[in-house]
Amino acid sequence: MIWIEIIMKLCLIALLLVVIIPFASSGLRGAFFAPSDPRAIAQMIQMLELKPSDTILDIGSGDGRVVIALARAGVHAIGVEKNIFLVWISRLRIRHNGLQNRAIIVHASIWSYSCRHLTGVTVFGIPYIMGRLEKKLQEELPLGARVVSNRFIFPSWIPKRSQHNVHLYTQNTSMN
Repeated sequence: MIWIEIIMKLCLIALLLVVIIPFASSGLRGAFFAPSDPRAIAQMIQMLELKPSDTILDIGSGDGRVVIALARAGVHAIGVEKNIFLVWISRLRIRHNGLQNRAIIVHASIWSYSCRHLTGVTVFGIPYIMGRLEKKLQEELPLGARVVSNRFIFPSWIPKRSQHNVHLYTQNTSMN
């Protein structure tokens, strides 16, 4: 009887580790998952001034709520997420909402994902990645692309507009 109890506890510990390790390790390599507030998402979408031809990337897409909101707004939405459990959750939510033709979640790091084909980007980053992200986006985004940051600002770029901790940048030669 005691062996069954020990085996059950070991299985529970193993299961917890399988779930906890991806969340903890993604936080150590980047940002921890923190969902965007629905009001901030609405503000981000409004600032992007979306067109049906847009392809918008959500960096660190978490549970997919921004990607789903973008797809519902009528654009092609892509999420990039490192945490495989959040990728699965996002994909299930997209399927549940019937948005498979407008939304996709890619299991990848933003650092290996090309941004050259995008018309816009959303990000709820953290201060220590914003400088490196600024350089990547500056190098890869086409002219006219819009970048909306929830809460945190880029170190060198000057926002075109800011409202309620949401900041809009437009890609030109200096992002000013």
